[in-house]
Amino acid sequence: MLYDFNFYSSLLLITFTQGVIYCLLLLKKGIQTEDKSNFWLSIFVFLCSMFIAPWMLGFAGWYDNQPYRDFMFYMPFQHLFFIGPIIFFYTQSLLNPSFKFNKKNALHLVPGLLYLVYNLYVFVYDKIIIKDYYFYQDGIDKDFDEWYQTIGKISMTLYFILTIRYYNRYKKLIVQLTSNADSMLYKWIKNYLIAFLIMLLLPYAFEVINYFYPSTNSYKDGWWFYLAFSLVLYYIALTGYSNEVHSKIGFKMSAFDSKPILLLTTSDSFPDEENIIDIDFEEQNEKKSEEVEIWKKQIERLIQSEKLYQDPELTLAEVAKKLQTNTSVISKAINQGFQMNFNDFINNYRIEAVKDLFAKGEHKKSTLLGIAYDCGFNSKATFNRAFKKSTNFSPKEYLNTI
Repeated sequence: MLYDFNFYSSLLLITFTQGVIYCLLLLKKGIQTEDKSNFWLSIFVFLCSMFIAPWMLGFAGWYDNQPYRDFMFYMPFQHLFFIGPIIFFYTQSLLNPSFKFNKKNALHLVPGLLYLVYNLYVFVYDKIIIKDYYFYQDGIDKDFDEWYQTIGKISMTLYFILTIRYYNRYKKLIVQLTSNADSMLYKWIKNYLIAFLIMLLLPYAFEVINYFYPSTNSYKDGWWFYLAFSLVLYYIALTGYSNEVHSKIGFKMSAFDSKPILLLTTSDSFPDEENIIDIDFEEQNEKKSEEVEIWKKQIERLIQSEKLYQDPELTLAEVAKKLQTNTSVISKAINQGFQMNFNDFINNYRIEAVKDLFAKGEHKKSTLLGIAYDCGFNSKATFNRAFKKSTNFSPKEYLNTI
């Protein structure tokens, strides 16, 4: 098989091979753990590896020799209409254990499938019907047609925006449901979204360079874009394989609108409408009904008497269960009655418990972190952030005031 090993083709071959290896590793991991997110990341890594293949094989001499040239022409390598939806599905599968690929989700793949049909039509017409170049008279690979590249970039950008919106709605939801929200925001998700954004911005960065330095606008200089792209891909593949995200809260929401979020539970105790969290409405609603005041007192009594705040993994659902009601009622009572979300509400109790121990001189017998753990915090960063938010002082600064 023809392959001209040179500086350009060899470096891209290394990154391409690494991409394929991690694609297979992620696939294997997905099968072993039954974690759907690994399957989606495997597909994403595969698509991005295919993306750099034309430049890698081009520098290896495939565009200059038959039958490799025809293979390059008629085999679609850059699946721009698939990359966006796949990263969107990957994010949903990470954050929502209830996410399932269904017919509605399949609609997102229609543009990519249509492009495959278009490529098949081009192949059949040229190679089987007329047995000559018709679509390829200009000798330019269809993957690099301006219309396809432009619409493909728009597609990936739109799905990036959808993914960001989904993640932001998740962040609003999680502070309503858990008392350890910081540990469920998952730094990896933010990191790979930044990496994907870099992928999206790379073409524009190189266009700016080419504009100011026209001499760099050549086929050979375009190789640097694919090298940079492949390095970002390698980061996503490597860190994505080693990072674990285990979200346990199932929910149903859309990134396309701001409708209330439905919590999906395994219990049939309450109908769907009683497990709805309206994240936008509840945080802004200042009206306190008589019912809210009643629930407010019951919640305070329960938290104080049983010291539930000492449980670092306390959830809204657990509080609702103890009060024999549903999450929607408790969420509204806390949001409207205390004018804060569940996460801040519980952390305030933890802060007060810490301050009580400070007043008793416990900080002279134990470390600040030990006191924080005893009061329900699960990390130093969360403790410091919550304490500063509540008192406007760091723990050490506060101790200097007493």
